[in-house]
Parts: sequence; structure tokens; C-alpha cells
Amino acid sequence: MGVGIKLDPNYLSPEASPAEISQWQDRVDYVHSVLVDGTGPGAAFLGWLYPDALMPAELLSGIEATAVRLREKADVMVVIGIGGSYLGARAVIEALAGSDAGRVVFAGQTLAPDYIASLLKSLKGKRWCINVVSKSGTTTEPAVAFRLLRAALEEQVGVEAAKDLIVATTDPDAGKSALRRVATTKGYELFDVPPNVGGRFSVLSAVGILPIAFAGVDVRALVKGAANCCAACETSAVKSNPAYYWVAARNLLYRQGKSIELLATWDPRLLYFAEWWKQLVGESEGKDHMSLFPASVQYTTDLHSMGQWVQDGRRSLLETFISIEDASPSVRIPDDPDNADGLNFLTGTEIGEVNRKAFEGTALAHRDGGVPNMTISIPKLDAYHLGALIYFFERGTAVSGYLLGVNPFDQPGVEAYKTNMFALLKKPGSEAKSAEVLRRVEEGRKLAPIGFE
Repeated sequence: MGVGIKLDPNYLSPEASPAEISQWQDRVDYVHSVLVDGTGPGAAFLGWLYPDALMPAELLSGIEATAVRLREKADVMVVIGIGGSYLGARAVIEALAGSDAGRVVFAGQTLAPDYIASLLKSLKGKRWCINVVSKSGTTTEPAVAFRLLRAALEEQVGVEAAKDLIVATTDPDAGKSALRRVATTKGYELFDVPPNVGGRFSVLSAVGILPIAFAGVDVRALVKGAANCCAACETSAVKSNPAYYWVAARNLLYRQGKSIELLATWDPRLLYFAEWWKQLVGESEGKDHMSLFPASVQYTTDLHSMGQWVQDGRRSLLETFISIEDASPSVRIPDDPDNADGLNFLTGTEIGEVNRKAFEGTALAHRDGGVPNMTISIPKLDAYHLGALIYFFERGTAVSGYLLGVNPFDQPGVEAYKTNMFALLKKPGSEAKSAEVLRRVEEGRKLAPIGFE
């Protein structure tokens, strides 16, 4: 089965013509070899590179068995995690699970009290289970959520029964993972967060596959699509590898002064896919005060909000559309004898066709407005093709990071807020830092807040 991903570059010109893209071939060849040979920065985190090795058949069968066991005991799974520990799973579930998407809810990605209180209230009287996902087990947001939800589950079903309803996905080294130590002591089932995979690249590991399987998605097809895309990426030829064409085009445009890449989707099911993509690109490339800023819009909805800015605002954008060729299910526009809305010229037309023409018209309008854009298309939105698209962006982002000259697999900037937060909360061990941070916060409050009388 082919990968099915295509890239339409027609609206990239004149800023990024095929001839200019081809001039990137030598650089792409080099970083491709750096990636596959494991000789670049962050090479210790290349476990995602070969999906079949990341998710071998035995592990996949074990995860599927656990998902079946949990579905027999629970109607709802609470996935506790933040960043890559939940975004990939949520992206796939929202895109593919349909009515079963509600079987999986999320916690640990926010500290907002109303969200957590509402979630706890919604679980009362339901059969539910927990999949807590954290490499260390000490990240504040998921750790707080796990403490709250574990206590609620134990209160509802009892400590012994709760053991069978909690699965921990964490670092295999108990010396590095407080969560593994807790899970081992409590008797929870355990899966590994691969130590050689960063969170934003982990959706096709146990991190994402367990909740995705619980939601009823075909995880075997998901992994197969990714594996086939991986095989297709063996070539570094930009003209025959759309992932690398995307990379070359966006890097060329960045060097011409474009500062924002807008990922535009045309199906609400891809809303969280775009959120996952923003983390993938933002954490991988946003270093040394450079790289494109990854943003997203959901069309046609956002054509009536952000559309004006995209069309006529500052020309700092490039746009990448994701298009799904299959427009099913068929929903046709009915006739109206009065034709009060003037839409009878569309009588009998499928909604999907209207959406397609809206996309085509938008791409042309934005090109005319000075926004170079390209379209990445898949034949249909199913597990196989979504798996391929996930890998497409993982592979492309890794190569793009190397082209920028950064390590695409670390995230040093993420720690800055944690250091300040722990100091302000007076976490043990942060006493020296606490005084400094408190002083700086107070200094930052020299001006009184401005408010209405």
C-alpha cells in the first residue's frame, strides 16, 4: 500500500520556485545522512525514526490486550499527561475515534482549578480508569492531577480495585522515574516511555498507542502508515520526497524573511492534530532566537476571523494547507422553492464539494495576497494515512532542525518557567533561588495595575 501523501507546490512561486528548491538538494542530502547515521546533535533520541522498531509486534499486542481489559472494566479513560504525553494521543483520537472520542478525557495538561473540579465531578458515578503518562513522574501538572484523580478513584472503588484500573507509562529506569517507583509499589501495570524518544515524537510508542487503542482506533494501521512513510523517506531527493520538499521550501522562505508558518486545516477533526504539530515544530526548532513560528487555523471557520489578517496583514506568512481528498460522507444541499438565500444554484451539490472549492479559492486568494502556500494532501482521513502524516511531519521537522543548525531533540527553554514556579512555590531544594525570584517578581510590580474605577 502506498503512502498516499502528495505535496502541491504550485503556489509557492515566485518566492520559492522549483529551481530554487532544487538548490537545497546538497544541504538536504547532508542532513538526511546526519539523521539516518545518527551523527547529529540529539542522536540519543532517534528511537522514533523507525516505527516498526519503536512499536514491535509483541509490544503492540500487549498494549491492545491491556486496552481490551480496560474497556471491559471502564467506560472512560482519563489520560494524565502534558505536552507530548497527551497531545499526540489526543490528536489521533479526535481525528479518528468518532463517537468513541468521548471515552478518553484528559487531565494534567492544565492547572486551572475549574477544569479539574469539573472533570472530577463528571467522573462521579461512572466506570473509569487512569493512564498516567510521565517520564519522570515529577512534572508538576500531571503529578498534581494524578494525586487528585488517584485519590478519587480509590475512594470510589477502593484501593485494591483501583490497582487494576491504573496503568502507568513512564521511564523504564526506576532511578529516574518517581512514577515507576510508585507504580511498582502499588502494583499498577506498567509500560515504558522509550528513553531514546522525546515526548513530542512519542505518539507511536506506548505513550500514545494505549489511549488510542482504548478509543477504538486501528493502531496497527496507524503504525503501518508511519512505517511505510518511513520507508518512502529513504530517498533524500527533494523532488520525490514531499516531506523534504516541505522542509526545503519552508527553510528557503524563512531565509527570505518569512517568520510565521500557518498550518491550515479544512476539517474540524484535525484541530488537535494542528496542536500536536505546533508542539512538534515549536519545541524542535525554536532555539537560538530563530526559526519559523508555528501557528494554525481551522478553515472555513477562521476565514471569518483570521482570514482578513492572512489576506491583507503583514506579509510575514507562509501557509501549509492539509487537504483530505475524500469528501465523504455524502451530504447534499436540498432545493428550496423560494430560493430566499439565493443558493439554488447549489441544489444537489455535496457539502464536501463546496468545502473543496472554498479551499481552492482560498489558496488562490492568499497567493494573490502575497502569501506563498503549499498543500499537503492525503486520500482519506483514516488510521493508515494519519499515521503516515504523523511520520511525515516528524521526519521533516527533524531534518528541518538540522538545516537550521539546532538540536531538534532537546527543549532547554521549557525549564525556565519551572525553575521560577518551583522557587515561588518554595519547593524543597529551591530556597536559594526562591529569594531571588521573589525579589525579581516584586521589582516587576513597581507600576500599579491599571483598572477601571
